[in-house]
This record gives sequence, structure tokens and C-alpha cells, in this order.
Amino acid sequence: MSSSSSSSTISTTKYFASFKDAASSPTLFSPKFAIHWPSVPMGAVIPHRFRRKIRSTLRSGSSPASSLARLQTSIDPADTLKALRSHQWSFYDAQYLIIIVVGLFCFSVIEVPGPLLKTLIATLLLSSLTIPLTRQFFLPLLPVLTYLILFYSCKFIPAEWRPHIWVRVLPALENIVYGANLSNILSKHQNAFLDILAWIPYGILHFTTPFITAAVMFIFGGPGSLPVYSRTFGYMNALGVATQLVFPNAPPWYENKYGLAPANYGIQGSPAGLERVDKLFGVDLYTSTFTASPMVFGAFPSLHAAVATMNALFLGHIFPRGKPVFITWIVWIWWATLYLSHHYAVDLIAGSVLSAVFFYIAKAKFLPRVQMDKRWRWDYDYVEIGESESQYSYFLGSIDTNIQKYHSDSDEWTVGGMSNSGSLSPASENQSLWEGETLADRESDFELR
Repeated sequence: MSSSSSSSTISTTKYFASFKDAASSPTLFSPKFAIHWPSVPMGAVIPHRFRRKIRSTLRSGSSPASSLARLQTSIDPADTLKALRSHQWSFYDAQYLIIIVVGLFCFSVIEVPGPLLKTLIATLLLSSLTIPLTRQFFLPLLPVLTYLILFYSCKFIPAEWRPHIWVRVLPALENIVYGANLSNILSKHQNAFLDILAWIPYGILHFTTPFITAAVMFIFGGPGSLPVYSRTFGYMNALGVATQLVFPNAPPWYENKYGLAPANYGIQGSPAGLERVDKLFGVDLYTSTFTASPMVFGAFPSLHAAVATMNALFLGHIFPRGKPVFITWIVWIWWATLYLSHHYAVDLIAGSVLSAVFFYIAKAKFLPRVQMDKRWRWDYDYVEIGESESQYSYFLGSIDTNIQKYHSDSDEWTVGGMSNSGSLSPASENQSLWEGETLADRESDFELR
């Protein structure tokens, strides 16, 4: 790209030099008086992005954004085989090996459903990965499915395979860090209003906000934002469940109910403060659900805090001005979790830190940058990946020589690579669809066919 730019500069310089020599030589048509014409840059008349869209529309009948945001409609498995053959494998593809290992372990220990239904589910999942139309959704969704299956399989893992349950560690850390048990302090004064105020984020919004965030990432984020959110969400939760498996800890409700007596895996879960919500509405929803929970001693880290933090960070990435609202949401879920006696404060900190680490890695390496002059994903005619090296605005009035390297007059230049430079990469007609759905490729999650 640099050689093309330098050759273009040299040719332009030669052109103006020859023009100057011709103008200075005496000819029949030489003017007697010097005439100075004002120089009007083309970018001041027609902005670069509009010139590019006009040229693309005249040549192909469609704008570059239409191909960038287009979804796959092919149902031919041969396209998947073709994409696999052209895929450039890297160490990032080891994620699929981990998913396979975890999936085989889960399917081997799960007792319900039976072998036939488990085989049918696995067959349908593998079939969805062979069809391009469904693969573009299910391949980024694999980490989320892995997390859900791992969480469900916890109830079937034999007790003799599982480690010792820690009862005193979290209360001791709570007293060391805060000098008191914050959960007991906040839950000391209880009433119906506070129960409802805690139930709304903990019992309802916790399960709905991931879908809302996913919809926002798809509609308002740059093309490829939703797959990055899906993978980040899935891997973060899967690691959280794995941590709870190898380092099980008793939550505050256990201390309130059994004291600091040793725990065992025969003890059932408890809805804690949500039991009051069931009695208030006359239902048996949370009592039966938490009693049969697959993860009874999964206090550390708090996935309620982790999910809330991750959704707030991704939404803040799309809507920076809404960060105060998203921070308020995190504080709200923190308070509700403590008030309902489901987690200690140290669990909340661990969950939020875990979520922040995953988000900032994704933002630096895989997440498309937000272009503030774009409203919908369909408005993007190019995408830049990762953190920018310098702060700048996407409005054309501030474009300088350092930013113009992110643009190209070629209609075939599009999604940026994995480096932090944000440089653009050409997309060919034979773009590998499989590469567009992994964390390893240079196009990273974008369908350009």
C-alpha cells in the first residue's frame, strides 16, 4: 500500500512539474498577465466517503456498506468445505479444540437427556456448522453454548470428583477487605419494596439484558460486533463456571443458615432473599429453581456481577454518553446481589474484574471501532479493528494525513486486520467464509461475499 502511494505521489509530482515547464515556456497562447486560480480541494466539495460510495454504486450498483453488512444466504455445505480449505490456521483456532474437549466431557457426564437425545442434539449442532446460512450464527455462539452445557452438567459430576468446599475463605476475605459482612448489613432491614427493587435486576433483567445487548451490538455496532460480544460473553462465563467448579465456595445464605459448619455436595441450593419474592407473588418459581441449581457453591466469582459489567462495557462502547446509566446498572445489580444474600462483596469484585479483563482484550484485538458519524451497521463502508494509536474524530472536518491511511479509493478495500494500526485489508470475491467467523483470521468475523 505504501509503494502504491509513493508511486502515485511521484507521478503526480512529475505531472505538475511538466505542467509548470509548459506554462513557463513562450507560446502563441501564453498570457501576458499572470493569473492565479484558487485551489479548491475536492474533499471540501464532496467528502471522501460520498465519493467512494458514488463510484461504487456506479460500478456495481450497490454501495460498499451493503456488502460489508450483508448476511450469508447460502445453504450449500460445499461452501463450508471450500472455506475450510482456504482458511489460514493459527493458534487462535485452538479455541475449538477446547470447546470439543469440554463438550465431550459434558456429554459424557450428563445423564438427562439420554444417549439418543444427546446424539440428536450433537448432530443438529454439527449440521448447523456445515451450512453457511446457519454457521454464521452458531459458530460465534459456540462459546455461549459451551458455557450453558458446562453449567448444566455440574449437577451430574460425581461428588468424589469434586474438590473441597470452602466455607470460611470468603467471610474471612470480606472481613479483611471491608471489616464486616456487607451482605448481612444490607439485608438486615427487609421490606416488600426493597425485595421488589432487588428482584427486578437479579431475577428478571439479568436474564434479558444479554439479549438486549446482543440486539444493540447487531444493529448499532460495526459489522462483526455481535460475534465478538457472543464469544467474549461465552468464554467469560465458561471460565467463571470452571472457576466455581475447581474453587467452590459457600455463599452468604449458607453462613446464615448453617453457620461455618463444613459443607457437602448433598446440600441443596437456596433462593435466599428471592424466597420472599415467591411468597409475595404466591408462586414457587425461584424456590424450586435455586433448590435444584446445578451449581450450589458457585459464590466466587459472581456471574451476576460479571454479566452486568460486560453488558455495561459493551453498551458503553456503542453509546459512550450513556456510561453513567450503565454504571448505575452495575451498582444496582451489586446492591441486589448483596441484599438477597447470594454473594459476598469480594465475589462481585472478582466477577466485574473478570468481565473487564475479557472486554478490554476483545476491544484491543477484535472489536470494531465505533464510527461516531455512523448510526446503523448498514452505514459502515469500512471497519477498523482494535484500539487506535491516536485519538481522532471520524468527522471529515478533522481528517489529516495520519488518518487518510485508513481510507482507500478502491471499492475492494474493507475490514481491518487484527493489529492495532487499524489499517485496511483487501477483500476478494473468493473470501473465505470460515475465516470470517473465527478469531484467528485477518478479516475477523465479517462476511464480505
